[in-house]
Amino acid sequence: MPELPEVEAARRAVEYNCVGKRITKCVVADDSKVIHGVSPSDFQASVLGKLIVAAHRKGKNMWLQLDSPPFPSFQFGMAGAIYIKGAAVTNYKRSAVKDEDEWPSKYSKIFIELDDGLELSFTDKRRFAKVRLLKDPTSVPPISELGPDALFEPMTLEKFTESLHKKKTEIKALLLDQSFISGIGNWVADEVLYQARIHPRQVASSLSNESCSNLSKCIKEVIHLAVEVDADCSRFPLEWLFHFRWGKKPGKISGKKIDFITAGGRTTAYVPELQKLSGSLDVKETGKPNKRQASKKVRVDDDTEKPTNGEVDDLGSVKSKKGTKAGAKGRKPSKKKKSGGSDEDKDSSDVGTDYDSDQVEKKNPGNVASRKQAGGEKQSNRRVQSNQTSWSAKRKAK
Repeated sequence: MPELPEVEAARRAVEYNCVGKRITKCVVADDSKVIHGVSPSDFQASVLGKLIVAAHRKGKNMWLQLDSPPFPSFQFGMAGAIYIKGAAVTNYKRSAVKDEDEWPSKYSKIFIELDDGLELSFTDKRRFAKVRLLKDPTSVPPISELGPDALFEPMTLEKFTESLHKKKTEIKALLLDQSFISGIGNWVADEVLYQARIHPRQVASSLSNESCSNLSKCIKEVIHLAVEVDADCSRFPLEWLFHFRWGKKPGKISGKKIDFITAGGRTTAYVPELQKLSGSLDVKETGKPNKRQASKKVRVDDDTEKPTNGEVDDLGSVKSKKGTKAGAKGRKPSKKKKSGGSDEDKDSSDVGTDYDSDQVEKKNPGNVASRKQAGGEKQSNRRVQSNQTSWSAKRKAK
């Protein structure tokens, strides 16, 4: 995470609050790991005075179209997030900024002030995001290498079925491949496979036409509903696996046991009673990391990533060398949290190359404990029940 629904929520928030306004101030962190291929001073000079014309997204990437190039492009990585002061973006809580935190956050990488006083910040606590300045974001990696967007460019059923039957890859790994379909990450993949009753390690080419049809329908339904509620997990239907999959803790959904394996290099939640594997693949053996994998310091896992040393400190924030935050004076920086002391420190999303953050996990699979998604812990029963009723009605109608 963040996945397509979270990034789309950010895009819509920028579109609603920022389009048609001019950039009057820009503060860029001195962090070459995140600010990719351009110096902070050149980035600032390139966007100051520019008008924000539109906000675009493909897969897990977003970019701002200005009245003239180059355009800022954001690859969200594990914990990248857009915040707009005074405006709701999403109830997704796994990034660094909370309502009571200082503004802009010490994890801010790009801070922008608009001509009406509105302030926007792109934060990244993990420092696996990439912020670029590009003349045409769609013509170069990572966006040029993405497959069709799961929301904006859905495959026809015929094309989807044909594509699956050509792939001798496990279905979970294939769904995470951003060159196949862009925008699907770990939680979305687990959700759609659970709802379609498909084992995560089933080979794609072995799926029946009926299973392909069910999977196609479930991808569309899950993506559309998550986007419809602005990725607010407290409004996801109660019967979704999403609410039970975090932390690798023993549990049940609708009375059926949830199990965890490794599929596509990621910790994967599934329900064995409903998602049966056909063939002779030994799931239990392949689902456990070997001792060498378990000893690695950095885990490439969508739900359990822990940062390497130095990734949760103040390095590369928009603060000045004296430690004051951008746009303010005299305020002391917030105290560092102990490693592993919060949900944010235990959760992750994409990590990998500059181009495709969902491919590298195949090289470094691993399993470690993660926390339950914080946003799901404080659900509003009334709002969830309403969405559950609507969701069930839609499913029955179809």
